[in-house]
Amino acid sequence: MNEAAPLPEASDRCPRCGGGFHCGVNDAGPCACTTVTLSAALQATLRTQYAGCLCLRCLAELAAADTSPPAQPGQA
Repeated sequence: MNEAAPLPEASDRCPRCGGGFHCGVNDAGPCACTTVTLSAALQATLRTQYAGCLCLRCLAELAAADTSPPAQPGQA
């Protein structure tokens, strides 16, 4: 019998939407947020508006609505 791996607990709260999510920054593998590309301008704005991580859904929504040029390679 194959059992699915348990999903990580929603231990964090997104400061943008208030929803629960699991931040994977300290997990063994890369966090799911690394799959979202944010422009340098959006990253700077988010750093001033929020303390901590946003959920993957909010990051994806913000990235889709962003009209700024993408971040240059090597920029975080």
